[in-house]
Amino acid sequence: MAKSKYEYVKKFERNDTVCLHTYPVVRIDGRSFHQFVSEHKLEKPNDLRLLSLMNHCASTVMTQFTDIVIAYGQSDEFSFVISRNSTFHKRRCEKLSTSLVSLFSSAFVFYWRDHLPDIELKYPPSFDSRVVSYPTNSCLKDYLRWRQADCHVNNLYNTIFWNLVKSGLSNTEANVQLQRTNSADKQELLFSQFNVNYNDEREIFKKGSTLVRSKSGDIEVLHTDIIQESFWKQSKLLSPD
Repeated sequence: MAKSKYEYVKKFERNDTVCLHTYPVVRIDGRSFHQFVSEHKLEKPNDLRLLSLMNHCASTVMTQFTDIVIAYGQSDEFSFVISRNSTFHKRRCEKLSTSLVSLFSSAFVFYWRDHLPDIELKYPPSFDSRVVSYPTNSCLKDYLRWRQADCHVNNLYNTIFWNLVKSGLSNTEANVQLQRTNSADKQELLFSQFNVNYNDEREIFKKGSTLVRSKSGDIEVLHTDIIQESFWKQSKLLSPD
């Protein structure tokens, strides 16, 4: 690039890099997806077609960015864990964030008809993203455990909530009925009032989706418990601290 007297403006750019030897995690979240789900009349509390689309988008991202070692998603979010030894985009936060979220967003639109052929996409969806670095395997695993625990808590609440709404309660009435109830209370209410055993719900709803690479390099989508240490011992996905 030819130099000019205007080149000084580059000095205003931030060069915010992820610390060396840490795991950069790019977390992508749907923006205003409650409204998006309602306007597209998707199934509540879970639409398997939408979750399948999200997994397809995440697989697309992992296929293109080979430094991603594992991804975890639930609802309208996905977290991508990048190798602690990666030098991709010189570990610049903005580059990591925008590269992944832009591909994820475009894949969402590109593959929409493959998963929801009978529903017209009414307007462009939007996702935001952030980058957080985790210094140790323990911290990283606890981050992913937190996201899966969040999946269970939210799914249990939403499952009983939408059953109550479909039975005739208003949103406010359903929220009031669920106030001060614990996990066991919600499961009992779900079974006694709607004959739904929460344990029989699909694993993708309760545990989310974990994407890993097989030995052949293909992307595998798992719906498994990543909170237990046994998953990490068997998978051997992370390099030693």
